[in-house]
Amino acid sequence: MSSIPDIRLTQLAKRAGCAAKHPPGYLLPLLGMLPKLTDPNVLVGSASADDAAVYKLTDELALVLTTDFFTPIVDKPYDFGQVAAANALSDVYAMGGRPVCALNIVGFPEDTLPPSVLGEILRGAADKAHEAGIDIVGGHTIRTDEPIFGLAVVGTIHPDRVLTNAKARPGDALILTKPIGLGIITTAAKQGTDRLNAIGEAIRIMTTLNRAAAEVLTTTGVHALTDITGFGLLGHLRNIVAASGVTAWVWFDRVPLIGAAVTYIGDGIAPGGTHANWRFLSGDWVDWGGDLTKEEQLLLCDAQTSGGLLASVRADDAETLLLALHAAGVADAAVIGRIVESSSGRIVVSRSEA
Repeated sequence: MSSIPDIRLTQLAKRAGCAAKHPPGYLLPLLGMLPKLTDPNVLVGSASADDAAVYKLTDELALVLTTDFFTPIVDKPYDFGQVAAANALSDVYAMGGRPVCALNIVGFPEDTLPPSVLGEILRGAADKAHEAGIDIVGGHTIRTDEPIFGLAVVGTIHPDRVLTNAKARPGDALILTKPIGLGIITTAAKQGTDRLNAIGEAIRIMTTLNRAAAEVLTTTGVHALTDITGFGLLGHLRNIVAASGVTAWVWFDRVPLIGAAVTYIGDGIAPGGTHANWRFLSGDWVDWGGDLTKEEQLLLCDAQTSGGLLASVRADDAETLLLALHAAGVADAAVIGRIVESSSGRIVVSRSEA
């Protein structure tokens, strides 16, 4: 393979990673306009804004189907491929499934970048897929003005073991498995203001598969599961409370945060997607504690790429699951709140549990 030029991929993209997604306020009305699904074998479709679709083949086997792609969130092509692959695979883990194969989705500006850059992106994705125990078996490419990359992933699951975002119950504890702040840090790196050099930690977090966390969380006591990406922690929790018909209470001081992100949000650094999430959630969905600053609110709305899993679990099982997650290497896993009652679906955020 020819040498890789010294380029910064993020400088070729107007928006980075999952922050490039259309905000929930744009997407949700469109989903409501789609025709209702009539195939009885569709166990999970688009109605509840879940992480992936699930299609029943037999009484013992269902497919988990998902696709995810975006513009560069990091500068090095190999890292971009790794992050994009981990992010796409996460949707299968978030349904309780096991990935079995994937396809590349590529948009590439051949007039401005050499083929060796695309080769490194593909190599990074393939290595991450191999770590997950699968192969990337094909794909499709088009010419675009900005680099775009992701995967379509197929997984399997027993139809009776599907985990969705629609079954959270009052009394459940909420467990988060990765820290928050990835969108803020990657934006700082893109802007050249990452004075704490936090991008390395962000890449480590984004390239960490959610496989180990999912293997623990699919053992017992989990009622609802999702992963945290472009809609932010509270945006994806909103999907849980809306689909489940419950209210959630989140304790700010329990949420694991990346230290540099706390510093950078104080400097006014945040992606546009984070601000869009905050505007959508504030008022209609989230009741903010009076002592929370705007910066702290934005942290909980930060648009993540390849973030962690968020689980609504039986309260009696929460401590056992947390210990098992830590033992499995999911060091940042924490109980961040609870489901408090049945309702039309809202989130209350306070600084602490008391």
